[in-house]
Amino acid sequence: MNARTEPAPAEPDSATARPPLVRELLLVAGLFVLYKLGRRLATGHTDAAFANARHVWDLERALSLPGEGAVQSLLLHGDLLVRAANTYYATVHFPATAAFLIWLYLRRPGHYRWARRALAAVTAAALVLHLAFPLAPPRMLAAAGLTDTGRVYGPSVYGPPATDTLSNQFAAMPSLHFGWALMVALGLIAATRSRLRWLWLAHPLLTLLVIVGTANHYWLDSLVAAALLALALAVLRPPPRTTAPARVRRMPAAGAAAVPAHGPGAPPPSGAPAAPPELVEAGR
Repeated sequence: MNARTEPAPAEPDSATARPPLVRELLLVAGLFVLYKLGRRLATGHTDAAFANARHVWDLERALSLPGEGAVQSLLLHGDLLVRAANTYYATVHFPATAAFLIWLYLRRPGHYRWARRALAAVTAAALVLHLAFPLAPPRMLAAAGLTDTGRVYGPSVYGPPATDTLSNQFAAMPSLHFGWALMVALGLIAATRSRLRWLWLAHPLLTLLVIVGTANHYWLDSLVAAALLALALAVLRPPPRTTAPARVRRMPAAGAAAVPAHGPGAPPPSGAPAAPPELVEAGR
């Protein structure tokens, strides 16, 4: 036969096949419940949390890091700006991460597995640090002289620390707000091809300014989160980018007229019979 047959499409391997939806929902829900329970175990360490906060504050001054108050002063120029920062802190963290995972699950299953494992690793490491190193946020530290923007301007996601049973407010180190936002940006950069995909880095940058400006985190909280994510990504490599399959060139069927690949006056291909001289003269 003169016609080449196209190869059958390859079956998706385990690295690119979409994992079962029910299993993934149960897995993510289970990890979230364990994380919330772990945060509850870290409550009640008030003295250690404030002592650690003072150490972190002094360490940042020794390292000549910019004061968190410099960022907060920019937000306090207008009520609208500071309320927008509080709203971003309260409403973007979980929905943005969930939307990121859902999109990867539907469009990039291989990258979904990689991102889910990286987020789980960072969250587990953060939980260990929350238990081992309780830390009061700068909005609670009198020496910092910062405003609790959520309580003063709203909206706030926290109640009074003494009566708040839904969250652990002494879990500032590391900042999962920043760690997750950075993973969202890096995951979208790795999974997409657009020239503008690097603009996704605006999400962790804006998150960093928000968590520091609202006095919910120290600079060091974000640096530690970035270091934990770097360690996770050093072990968990993203899947290779997929490339479009090469087109299969079909040969003409038997008896079909071949289309010349050379123009008038061009030398015939090797092995082809030469045209008679009178036809060459007529074609000039």
